[in-house]
Amino acid sequence: MAERTLLRAVLDQRGWASWPVFEMHFGDAARRVAERTAAAPMSISQATFKRWLSGERDPRSLAGVVLEEMLGVETELLFRPAPSHDVVLPRPLGLSERAAALALDARWGNSLLFPTSPAAGVDGSWRMDGLGLFDGTAIAVQAYQGIALTDDLVGIGGEDHAHLRSFTRPLRPALVLAALHAPAGTGLYATDAAHVRRQLTLDRPGDALPIPAAYRLDDLTYGLTWALTNLDEGLCADDAALRAGAADLDAQLARPLTAVARAALPGLSSVGATWLGSRHCARHTARRLPADPDTLAFWHRECRGEESAARLFFRHGVLAEGLRRTGGRAVAAHCLPEAAVKDSPGFERLLLFASIALTESHGVPTWVCTEPEYSQVDEFTLVPGRRAVVGNWLRTPDVCQVDVTDRKAALRTYADAVDHARAHTVATGTTPVARLRALVDYLDLDWPWAIRRARELSEYGLADMLRPRSRLLTLSQADRVLAFLGKLDPDV
Repeated sequence: MAERTLLRAVLDQRGWASWPVFEMHFGDAARRVAERTAAAPMSISQATFKRWLSGERDPRSLAGVVLEEMLGVETELLFRPAPSHDVVLPRPLGLSERAAALALDARWGNSLLFPTSPAAGVDGSWRMDGLGLFDGTAIAVQAYQGIALTDDLVGIGGEDHAHLRSFTRPLRPALVLAALHAPAGTGLYATDAAHVRRQLTLDRPGDALPIPAAYRLDDLTYGLTWALTNLDEGLCADDAALRAGAADLDAQLARPLTAVARAALPGLSSVGATWLGSRHCARHTARRLPADPDTLAFWHRECRGEESAARLFFRHGVLAEGLRRTGGRAVAAHCLPEAAVKDSPGFERLLLFASIALTESHGVPTWVCTEPEYSQVDEFTLVPGRRAVVGNWLRTPDVCQVDVTDRKAALRTYADAVDHARAHTVATGTTPVARLRALVDYLDLDWPWAIRRARELSEYGLADMLRPRSRLLTLSQADRVLAFLGKLDPDV
């Protein structure tokens, strides 16, 4: 007796092993192939179908293409022996839904998406490269045919739940995508695999798995996904080294001046070095701020969204501590050179906007100058007329460089930088909404769209879409800024 082929196993699993049912699905696939190739739709005889089931004959030429279209598996693999264990294959996406998945790579140049399984038991992957600071990463991903449920929900139907369970069972970072083609628009909607796994523990056969329509992939959600995925992967990979490195740096906190060379931490990822440097700078600053400053001025060095992602997702930071000590009396300044803005894709500019909006959400007015020479100013926290605490962790040859000074000349230099940003800010206005509205124009973003999308996401939160595994990351800051922006007027 001939060995059972993967083709036979797949057809048995889907209930397509009878000739009438097979003929119907094969004909549908043949028409889709004909639309793409401008060839006439082909058909096969029942005798050929039986030979295929018995493994006596491999399909040739166009017949093999149609079979791959129908089942989503390479023809060569279909006629090999079936695995001894159960294999659950995903349903092939329709042509429009597949196009929506592949369009991601055209929209975002650092994205490379393989949305469906090319072979039995092999999941798809989504590669998201860094733009300079991030190391780049890839996450497991699987796309399914989406269905419209309500105005604010899409879903994945019950016929895909068997494969959903198979895909989400492994405890790994992964995303589930619903590919939807509808009159209202074609798109991809993302949710975290761990959330899907929890949802599927509720045994509701036939019910669609709901996904908020707010989780549609666009510049905002892609930027958040790209940033958190890269940070999470880098920190998880370096977890042991970061624990040891943090302890070593904590032992140096008593020193007012420290520079930690990158070569002292070989093998550490760029993300790991960023976390370690920013953490040490935050602790150094908190340790050296006076107990009762009248006011504080923060100068941030982030020029791009990739750099500002740290403030959105890292747990540590000096802003909250500074506000606690001053009772909320603080200002902040940035330098965003025009060249850096023009060189940043839209999703990265949205991250930069979100990080500045996060500062504004704490009641801290933020000024933004554009002269390139100010992008080289140290990152500092200034107690006017008393002390400046320096903590550089971006665009330095070292992991971090920290210092503290009360020299009048240095204090004057730092105060002049803040005064310059205030006098020449592109984020003009006396209210948070006025400053942010002006900043959006400078960053060439769409204010009404950004505010509406922030509101939609804030109504659901990010926890079911993105799930950091690292203990060093949090979604609370990103959720805070989405809620803050969502309350603003999109028609201002």
